[in-house]
Amino acid sequence: MKLSAGIEQAIHSVTMLCGLSDDGVLSAAALAEFHGVSTSYLLKHLQALSGRGILQTVPGPKGGYRLARAPEDISLLDIVLAVEGSEPAFRCQEIRQRGPNPLPESTYVKPCGINVAMLRAEQAYRAELRKVTIADLITDLRATDDGTIMERGCRFLTLNERHSTTNN
Repeated sequence: MKLSAGIEQAIHSVTMLCGLSDDGVLSAAALAEFHGVSTSYLLKHLQALSGRGILQTVPGPKGGYRLARAPEDISLLDIVLAVEGSEPAFRCQEIRQRGPNPLPESTYVKPCGINVAMLRAEQAYRAELRKVTIADLITDLRATDDGTIMERGCRFLTLNERHSTTNN
């Protein structure tokens, strides 16, 4: 399974937004600059995250993005589904029933074994992503960071955070 680069960008962006003050927002341009990615590509994913209620969009010249939910209420699966959509990665086309001399549909009384196996794998994958929250990632970072990574993010937020009068 291959996930788009947008997944990594979205997870890092959501994680960074955890460092904002209560009235703080960060622009898409600032998030893109910090991560060294395309603003237009990231913006598409930030909009998807907003549409799924993970981020809140604050309009206006002092606008930007902030979390719409607490970090412990945002799972990696929430982000993946927002960016990639909720369709399963594998979609059975029932090709076993095609080709020359196909057998009648009544021959295939059991679901395709390949489809069953792939969907089972997807359920396991989604269950694992559901277990990990943004809060877990921050806790893990704090446990392993000597302060360098957190300091870099805090310095950037100090310079780029906008303050909005519209609160959650």
